[in-house]
Amino acid sequence: MRGRHVVEMSTTHKRTAPRDHLHASSKQESPERYTVYPSWKRSLRHVGVATLASFLLGYHLGVINETLESISLDLAFSGSTLAEGLVVSTSLGGAFLGSLFSGVIGDGIGRRRALQLCALPMIIGASMSATTTNLWGMLLGRLFVGMGMGLGPTIASLYVSEVSPAYVRGTFGSLTQISLCLGLLGSLFMGLKAKGIVDWWRTCFWVSVIPAALLALLMEFSAESPHWLFKSGRTAEAEAEFEKLLGGVHVKCAYAELSKSDRVDDADAVTLLDLLQGRYFKVVFIGSILFALQQLSGINAVYYFSSTVFKSFGIPSDRANICIGVANLFGTIVAMLLMDKLGRRVLLLGSFSGMAVSMGLQVVGASSFPSSPGAFYLSAGGMLLFVLTYSLGAGPVPSLLLSEIFPGQIRAKAMAFCMSVHWVINFFVGLLFLPLLEQLGVQILYTVFGTFCFIAVIFVKRNVLETKGKSLQEIEMALLPVV
Repeated sequence: MRGRHVVEMSTTHKRTAPRDHLHASSKQESPERYTVYPSWKRSLRHVGVATLASFLLGYHLGVINETLESISLDLAFSGSTLAEGLVVSTSLGGAFLGSLFSGVIGDGIGRRRALQLCALPMIIGASMSATTTNLWGMLLGRLFVGMGMGLGPTIASLYVSEVSPAYVRGTFGSLTQISLCLGLLGSLFMGLKAKGIVDWWRTCFWVSVIPAALLALLMEFSAESPHWLFKSGRTAEAEAEFEKLLGGVHVKCAYAELSKSDRVDDADAVTLLDLLQGRYFKVVFIGSILFALQQLSGINAVYYFSSTVFKSFGIPSDRANICIGVANLFGTIVAMLLMDKLGRRVLLLGSFSGMAVSMGLQVVGASSFPSSPGAFYLSAGGMLLFVLTYSLGAGPVPSLLLSEIFPGQIRAKAMAFCMSVHWVINFFVGLLFLPLLEQLGVQILYTVFGTFCFIAVIFVKRNVLETKGKSLQEIEMALLPVV
């Protein structure tokens, strides 16, 4: 990322590519319309604090992986698949509730306070899980944690998109996914000692209190979203936050661009019915289907089945999970580097295409050469390739893209609606995966997942607009019909 680039700050809907700016000419343009990009360093620290919400999401998704066996023994529900499933899925139910209300909370108290608020149920839930002596205490703790999981990452995506300069918004948006991957890896490494040290699983839950407390504390010193302040009528504060995020020389230009489309925002007047009809239907439809296809691709099923595949070839589950986590992190880092160069649409198309091919390899591996080295390389290699290609686009892009394509007046509520779709499908995929696996078998089930990946390629090609380098106001005017 570079701190200084030449950019055209015109009021037209379409920008000239940055490398062509010095050669662009127009009778209606003047030298004063050209300026330098604001330094990305100013907003980076604010973005970094917000990504702690995604780190916590990743940590709490993975903390049960290696500790569940120890938890079930200590809390006396070992052997009960129903109880074990509830410990895993209760947090998903809580995440659905948290995401459902995230829009109202984000619009009501602001992005910064909402991120601080999401830390509270995570601290309470983790503390309850770490100290409980029975199953019900664990389930209640997981429910509280889930509510924070649903609220925090949704608001973090909004916050990052609204405080980031347009030319690095994709890169900064990828930081939330990298943070999630680091959270997953952190929980897996913490869980390695769970089977060897008594009550270590309690320590795994206590550790998560630290980043949650840091999130609540550091957001107190972070900037508020100027977009939210402007919509709330606090224009002077919005200008002050723009100065903190972009630098004084860029305030007037950023404020003027914000005023073009957000001057008539009335977030409180937007209802669920407004999201599902009229001028907003198209963008909400794109967002909902994109999240649905992300989950129907089978990414969580691959996570669930990875240990079984590796175990069948004599590889310990903890080592397998680390391999999956490393592949996920590596792909996300590559996506971050390419997000503002290749663009969101290209990464999505390449990602879903690679996932479809990877699923094909796993189907072939499951149906041919049983218990042979060839079957292992196809199954395990296909699985790692699937996770890698997922992390290149289908993982990090949707939440960033949605925060970009939704106009200011519906951004928080529309994100909340789409994230609710995400958590509902996530829950049912997790709930139905094992029964469907028994009924249909690996070949048919993974063929279904591969088909959804192929459908996603067609959907993205027909419906997704490239948002790379565009301001949020330019994207809004390009997608929404004029009324």
